[in-house]
Amino acid sequence: MPKFPLLSRQEIAEMLGLAESAKHTRVYQEGLETGLKKLLGREQQLVLKQLSRKVGKLPPKLESQVKALPLDPLEELAEALLDFSTLDDLSAWLDNNNPEQ
Repeated sequence: MPKFPLLSRQEIAEMLGLAESAKHTRVYQEGLETGLKKLLGREQQLVLKQLSRKVGKLPPKLESQVKALPLDPLEELAEALLDFSTLDDLSAWLDNNNPEQ
């Protein structure tokens, strides 16, 4: 039986100061970075599959441009591609949404 049955694990950890101090450890930071990279990779693969179904096989150049997108623009592309009908639509979107411009 838990000693604090009315508190969640998060509340208990915060009460003990464990949650904040753990965020500053190297292990936590490395785990967070690894998780974010996996998330980005999965999101890239999903968007690339959706694009292929929507407008056909992507040329390597366009695929590379999609893979180079950070997470936020990639999520914007995932929504925008619903309105695409050709590869030209994707090219135009990438030209207008290049984060390095």
